[in-house]
Amino acid sequence: MLLEWLPQLTGQLGWLFFLSFAAATLLPLGSEWLLLLLLSQGYDALSLWWVASSGNSLGSAVNFAIGWWLAQRLQQRLQQPSWQRAQRWFQRFGIWTLLLAWLPIVGDPLTFIAGIFKANPWLAMVLIIIGKSVRYAVLVLGYQVAW
Repeated sequence: MLLEWLPQLTGQLGWLFFLSFAAATLLPLGSEWLLLLLLSQGYDALSLWWVASSGNSLGSAVNFAIGWWLAQRLQQRLQQPSWQRAQRWFQRFGIWTLLLAWLPIVGDPLTFIAGIFKANPWLAMVLIIIGKSVRYAVLVLGYQVAW
């Protein structure tokens, strides 16, 4: 199985990428614990930041793409009041909400909703990357200051 071979193929950074990627999808996972563990084991902070930010950003890109692809198939459901509220919320605050895609619980659905509402994909990815990168930078710098 892939999960058995992943550490041998890519080492701990591969696990961090995989977990960061999966954590950015709609799966209820977190990658912060592994990032902090690897920092405590002396791994290069810049490498860890890059790997975690990249994996998490790509996971959000998948959420966005799934939302984009499913928009046509969800047309009937998009007429329901709950989806109409979400659409009004997204229209009110706009694509800039994707800077908050790093937030626990609400961040991952934001990227999905942005895809459903056909936000500009290039701007969406720039905002997602900024938000995710700042999040992991704060974790890395916070660790370095505290320890």
